[in-house]
Amino acid sequence: MSIWCPTCALTQDPLAWCCERCGGTLEVTGPTVTAEPLAASGRDGVWKYRSWLPDVEPITLGEPTTPLLRQDWHGLDVVFKLEGALPTGSFKDRGVTVLVSWLAQHGAKAVTIDSSGNAGAALAAYSARAGLTCHVFAPATASPGKLRQITAYGAELHSIPGTRQDVTDAAMTHAETTGDIYASHAWSPLFLAGTQTFAFEAWEQLGHTAPDAVVLPVGAGTLLLGIIHGYTALHTVGLIPHIPRIYGIQSTACAPLVTPGPDPLPVTPGQTAAEGIKIATPPRARAIISAVQATGGRIIALPDDALWHSHTTLTKSGIYPEPTSAIAPAALPHLNLTGTVLIPITATGLKSPA
Repeated sequence: MSIWCPTCALTQDPLAWCCERCGGTLEVTGPTVTAEPLAASGRDGVWKYRSWLPDVEPITLGEPTTPLLRQDWHGLDVVFKLEGALPTGSFKDRGVTVLVSWLAQHGAKAVTIDSSGNAGAALAAYSARAGLTCHVFAPATASPGKLRQITAYGAELHSIPGTRQDVTDAAMTHAETTGDIYASHAWSPLFLAGTQTFAFEAWEQLGHTAPDAVVLPVGAGTLLLGIIHGYTALHTVGLIPHIPRIYGIQSTACAPLVTPGPDPLPVTPGQTAAEGIKIATPPRARAIISAVQATGGRIIALPDDALWHSHTTLTKSGIYPEPTSAIAPAALPHLNLTGTVLIPITATGLKSPA
């Protein structure tokens, strides 16, 4: 099992986060989905699919299978998957449990990440579990609750003023200076391996079928790409008859992926409550655009007033989402969908109370 660059066809150091030659994003080789029944592992959630994941000894916080909640949404059959039920309150735990397991197995001692909050909290928690030193670089404007969660796990928090890119630059400089492993969820192929399990779980929960469409917020695209990879793997071995159409929803304040061509647009981020998707330069932007188009889906952007209207509707039905999550159901009137629509509620509203 190895990490490699699909552009250069070079195998990389197992602790690398980008290609040593071209600086591009990496992929990981490893086990694949098989048509044989899953072995009884005695586990639930992410590590139930251990035979389909990179071969590592799990660093786990007991990730559960997150619940599904079905309801009518303006005439559509919508199934919400409540990712806030994961240990640190967001879908980021799926990727981070696999990433930290890999890093710890390959000798990492200290890790660094830049994050608007949720990925930093997840890395802080799983690093604490693994005994790794953790540095989290976050925007000074990030939700106070997320920042308190990061420090509660014992990570060293670096609050950075300025743009989101300033935060990334500071984290990279720290990693280069100290030798810490840059453990960015936006770059790591191990993180994507973990987010595939969203699709695996939903496949089982929906009776070994796929929904007609998946609609979700998209910033760095790590959940979106993981979902596409997961459903593609299930389809390849004949476990589902089709890959769902995937629809990524951005904020009009930061929508580099809403583009007519294969390349992202240059944007200057504005103010939005959807802080989790305010990513001006997603490292895997071209892959996101291409993958969404290949499913027959598309990427659109919505303003915050639509987000807040959706947020109110969700809370009045008993679902308390982080504001970023609410932008996905807000898009449903704009997409002309039919059939069953799966929507991840990517984080609990307790992360950043409205």
